[in-house]
Amino acid sequence: MKRAYTTQPVGKSPKSNSKTVSKSMKSNKPRGTKPEKILSMLLKKKIERNTLPGNPDFIFPKKKIAVFVNGCFWHKCKKCNLPIPKTNTEFWKRKFERNIERDKINKKELDNLGWKVFEFWEHDIRSNPDKVLGRIKRYVTKDVRQYSP
Repeated sequence: MKRAYTTQPVGKSPKSNSKTVSKSMKSNKPRGTKPEKILSMLLKKKIERNTLPGNPDFIFPKKKIAVFVNGCFWHKCKKCNLPIPKTNTEFWKRKFERNIERDKINKKELDNLGWKVFEFWEHDIRSNPDKVLGRIKRYVTKDVRQYSP
């Protein structure tokens, strides 16, 4: 199934002129971020590799629950309102627009498959991990018929 994006493809990321920035960007990982590890520890569950749309960080297949941990920078958290990098701003604007659009498409595809989707921001997990854990546990321990989509 081909996805219908409205935003332009981002393309290859530009080379950085700064060794510090380059080193920082290379250290960004798509999996195993600190907030994901915190939630993994609290859930006593490994970060999942799966074939669901968007590859959720954690899944509960029997309850059809998918959990995403969104980094505030990469997914443009409105609460943190982190600035766009000052160099290559057009690239970064496209990158963030595409990330946000992809998140919406993933959520819609999962909804269509009957999955309950949770998205948690990095700052929520860092500031109040027990609240995040409680929210997930409430749905994981519920009877599926109580919230069927």
